[in-house]
Amino acid sequence: MFQDEARFGRISDPKKCWAMNGIRPEVKAQMVREYVYVFGAISPKDGWHDSLILPYANTEAMSIFLEEVSRRHADERIIMFMDQAGWHKSKSLVVPENIELAYLPPYSPELNPEEQIWDELREKFFGNKLFNTLKTVMDTAVKGLQMMEKSPERLKKLTHRGWILNPD
Repeated sequence: MFQDEARFGRISDPKKCWAMNGIRPEVKAQMVREYVYVFGAISPKDGWHDSLILPYANTEAMSIFLEEVSRRHADERIIMFMDQAGWHKSKSLVVPENIELAYLPPYSPELNPEEQIWDELREKFFGNKLFNTLKTVMDTAVKGLQMMEKSPERLKKLTHRGWILNPD
């Protein structure tokens, strides 16, 4: 599995959108600094995705996420590839017995297929929207993640990398 976390919040991020010729679309913006963090892990081989929304991205939150993935895949041995964020390598990180950590090279998000999950979630569910509360941000993230996780075949296509599935 490939793991990453992403921040979602109430600061809007205007995106390009289609409009008829001669019409300039208007998009509202806001700068409210309230966030949650979505932790996710994808298995590009079978399209299985696990996610968890937490208030912070730190060692404690990472330990909670790893424990949850371990619980969901109790009968499996997981190699979890991730970047080298400080909380991923912390001595106080609690790593369950059935998970082994492996690290991607520094400054290489293009190697992590979980990044495509975040791009898809932002594009399809967060683009050009304002959120009145942090709860609406979380509800939108949950809705988007649930919709994507119902389609493992689509996630397989989205996160496919030849070097992952056919390393020869």
